[in-house]
Amino acid sequence: MMSILQEAESLFTYTQSLRRDFHRHPELGFKEFRTASIVAQELRKLTLDVTTGVGETGVVTTIEGASPGEVALLRFDMDALPITEQTGAEYASENPGVMHACGHDAHTAIGLTVARLLHAHRQEIHGSVKLVFQPAEEGMGGAEKMIEQGVLENPRPNFTLALHMWNERPVGWIGVTSGPAMAAAEIFHMRITGKGGHGAVPHLATDPIAAAAQIVTALQTIVSRNVAPLQTAVVSVTMIHGGEAFNVIPPEVELQGTIRTFEPATRQLVIQRFEQIVSGIASAMGCQVELKIESLTPAVINDAQLSARIREVATKIFPTDEVAGDFRTMGSEDMAFMMRDIPGCYFFIGSANHEKGLDASHHHPRFDVDERALPRGAALMAAAVLELLR
Repeated sequence: MMSILQEAESLFTYTQSLRRDFHRHPELGFKEFRTASIVAQELRKLTLDVTTGVGETGVVTTIEGASPGEVALLRFDMDALPITEQTGAEYASENPGVMHACGHDAHTAIGLTVARLLHAHRQEIHGSVKLVFQPAEEGMGGAEKMIEQGVLENPRPNFTLALHMWNERPVGWIGVTSGPAMAAAEIFHMRITGKGGHGAVPHLATDPIAAAAQIVTALQTIVSRNVAPLQTAVVSVTMIHGGEAFNVIPPEVELQGTIRTFEPATRQLVIQRFEQIVSGIASAMGCQVELKIESLTPAVINDAQLSARIREVATKIFPTDEVAGDFRTMGSEDMAFMMRDIPGCYFFIGSANHEKGLDASHHHPRFDVDERALPRGAALMAAAVLELLR
């Protein structure tokens, strides 16, 4: 296993150059044309059969082992975010208003490095490895679209693996959790309608802003008073808009936000209470309300046995690292769709460096990773596959 780490480190220049190229040329979901073309080109250099255009811009290939066996699916996301970069890095985005602010550039580069490592060790593989480079992970349904177009069939994987650079933890930390690892996510939109009027005579209006304020405050009691203390949930109102002038009570107010949960029963409870609070307060304040709650992703649930084996691999490769088995985040991931019916493990690679200022949070305009994490991610992914398909 140590040889895999050494091989990944020997490929560092390759991985870094790809990562920086992807970072300079970020592309939004379903527009990853340049990224996908480079991915396909690099895979074809290994004489692999490559399928492009899966889920619009996704790329898929399979590495066949020396003998029959199980099928592993490895997923790497490619899309960037609509954020203006402020890192000042020499490889900063050249695409105005778009940047890799979540590490998907690193994931794609790691995926191509893993392809090289596994191709070199294909005689040790009993089975096959399906490499999936996915578009549009950032809330746009990329995984679902690839599934609709058959990425989980022909052949159907026995297990799935994915990783994520994680800037909440430093290089030298690895998170491999059994059970829930990332939250299910809902997005909500509500329109509260009252009766507009002059701000100087509010008694002649029905104020939707006052109703919205009461609703925002009351929604916070769901987590503090309805969810059991040992359970976990998040309710966040992240957008509120109403009115255009200082002296006019508007006729309506719009609010948006997100709900995050791990357990299905907690999710059901939160949504039930959410609907009751919104409709009850709106009615009490003399307003009408339109509420839409849309499921974005289910929770990422790691298979316990698979996670335990990957923790063992991580401990052998990185004996001095902290390998955490209890890390969870309320962030969401559409890899959950691929893991819903197929056992999987989604793990995290610490990528922050506080001394170098490489510690901005994900989706921040100053987000960047310590590139020492690149070979570490590639080595763990490749070693895990070789162990599981030995």
